[in-house]
Amino acid sequence: MSKTLNLIKANASNPKVWIVAGITVAGIVLLAETTRRRRRRRRRNTMIVKTEDFGAFLERFELIPFPQPPPSAAKLPFLGLTFAIKDIFDVKGYVTGFGNPDWWRTHEPSDKTAVVVTALLKNGAKCVGKTVMDELAFGTTGENKHYGTPMNPKLPSNVPGGSSSGSAVAVAAELVDFALGTDTIGCIRVPAALCGILGFRPSHGAVSRIGLIPNSQSLDTIGWFARDPSVLSRVGHVLLKVKAVEPRRARRLVFADDLFQLSKVPKQKTLYVVSKALEKLSGYQHPQHINFSEYVASNVPILKAFHQTLQTCKMEYLL
Repeated sequence: MSKTLNLIKANASNPKVWIVAGITVAGIVLLAETTRRRRRRRRRNTMIVKTEDFGAFLERFELIPFPQPPPSAAKLPFLGLTFAIKDIFDVKGYVTGFGNPDWWRTHEPSDKTAVVVTALLKNGAKCVGKTVMDELAFGTTGENKHYGTPMNPKLPSNVPGGSSSGSAVAVAAELVDFALGTDTIGCIRVPAALCGILGFRPSHGAVSRIGLIPNSQSLDTIGWFARDPSVLSRVGHVLLKVKAVEPRRARRLVFADDLFQLSKVPKQKTLYVVSKALEKLSGYQHPQHINFSEYVASNVPILKAFHQTLQTCKMEYLL
């Protein structure tokens, strides 16, 4: 360093030195400004793409629904509706990437479409693409360092929740009517809550997982998102194979007395308010009171031992 300073001092009166120095500084400034503008342009282009679909989609395509039955048959329940699927479901002719580019690169396109996706296509829905997810479905924030994190439409500065982040964002941003995801430890429930939409996780094994990459087979459950409660319900009727029934009006309210022990509001005050409200409604019977723990123990045999153990622990604690 000292040699360089001495050299500059020795040649300070030489104008050529200043010309070379000036050109060097100008070149450095020009290079830095060019790099800065390129980064800004790239970032702006990325933001434009993310703004269009909120970064929800990993791959866009269209799977046309199955042909509609003759006019005499019942109308398909999802006719005119669109949906997206998490990048964990198989689609014939496409690689299931599992949220990871190395997984995508080392696997072949699927030769079959997941059973759950086929069921929706048969009922008139159109699939419009696969969505971003936490890498290998390990995570609950919805972030993916390879494909980017989908933007939460409700709170852009916050994470969307995962691992079914792209599916939740696609629904919240009104890009699709509903979307499929999976839930292992909250991967449907967390993004639904953070994105302000409806999410449903059915019981384990209630929906076929054929055509789904497993994460934890004893916990993996297929679920779905929607903004409209009626759409959420219709998807459930199809995937859970529930027969359509006319809703019955409730005639009696049941109070689980033991659960009110956890409330800061006195039970009698709650009962009074509810009773006054029921007086204005016709056809309602007087409220019924039960002990919820005992009710569960008597109606769900597998939990009876758990209930007895819990009661024993309470007695030991009181003693």
